[in-house]
Amino acid sequence: MLSMSMCYVFTSMILNRTCSPPQLAGASYLDIHQAGGGIHYTMQHTRTAKQEQLLHSLRIRLFAMLRAGSTLVECKTGYGLDLDTETRMLRAIERARWHDRPAVHVTYCGAHAVPRGHLVSEYTREIVEKHLPTVVSLMHQGEVHVDSVDVFCEKGVFGLEETRTILSTGKNLGLRLNFHGDELHPTGAAELAAELGAHAVSHLEEVSNDGISALVTAGCVAILLPTTAFMLRLKQPPARTMIDAGVIVALGSDFNPNAYCLAMPVVMHLACVNLHLTMAEALVAATINAAHALGCSHRHGSIEQGKRGDLLIVKASRWEHLIYQLGCHADLIPYVVCKGDVVENRCPSYNAAL
Repeated sequence: MLSMSMCYVFTSMILNRTCSPPQLAGASYLDIHQAGGGIHYTMQHTRTAKQEQLLHSLRIRLFAMLRAGSTLVECKTGYGLDLDTETRMLRAIERARWHDRPAVHVTYCGAHAVPRGHLVSEYTREIVEKHLPTVVSLMHQGEVHVDSVDVFCEKGVFGLEETRTILSTGKNLGLRLNFHGDELHPTGAAELAAELGAHAVSHLEEVSNDGISALVTAGCVAILLPTTAFMLRLKQPPARTMIDAGVIVALGSDFNPNAYCLAMPVVMHLACVNLHLTMAEALVAATINAAHALGCSHRHGSIEQGKRGDLLIVKASRWEHLIYQLGCHADLIPYVVCKGDVVENRCPSYNAAL
């Protein structure tokens, strides 16, 4: 057996969808979005959900991630698109965060889409003048905790100027910048991330060569999401080009209704097969680099003196089996250790010893 540090998962808190994913029927992401599906569909259900429902849904998913080996999770809002629902999501995340197993990094993503009936300029102003100041005020009152601010920078959603305005406001209020960029169209988001001093930018399927150079110069982390490109049938991000150029690459699951994956071993497998990472590169990208993307590498991402006692035991002759044996992580991980305590096990002898 081999011990290794935990995988990080990039996640959003959502409710279960009751219909089949339209993308599996051939619809594109923007087709679904413009028809009122996708984020808007989930938003309708999230707005009507009680906070206890949100919390229950979140806890189930966090525990599933923990069982699959993740002890640090980025949890986002972004399925409310109004101040009341976004803050209810933050309060639910706060209650889950205090359990600290797994540890939760909180990201406010009110700029995930433009609500129906709103102009993008109108909603941008609402976020800047109302949402962000209220969120920071709640932080100062100790009601919620927020680490980062996110914007979906994309054609037909938030353009570069709206993204710059929201992120700059968040930065001035003390939040880290970690946003969606260059996913469906080459928008220049990577260049913007470097300009603003963003800590990380996610997706990057359509990143330009200039964007890659900008990320290297700025030391901005590229969070790549293999399940998203796979499930949405998008072009894969140029991971090999980025790594060879010197970009810090991290991996995330992008767990949400259109990328429904709770297990980082599956993400690592797809990164090796579709993004052409080596298994060693996938391990680094899913652990220490992912923790670095969240500003948490001083506590998470590797087994070192002074860091949290987070690790997992792999029941195999080599750690690579965690990636090699696709979908077998439940059998390969008998123990998950979080903050030095065994919080998950599947070993009968361990139970007998108790």
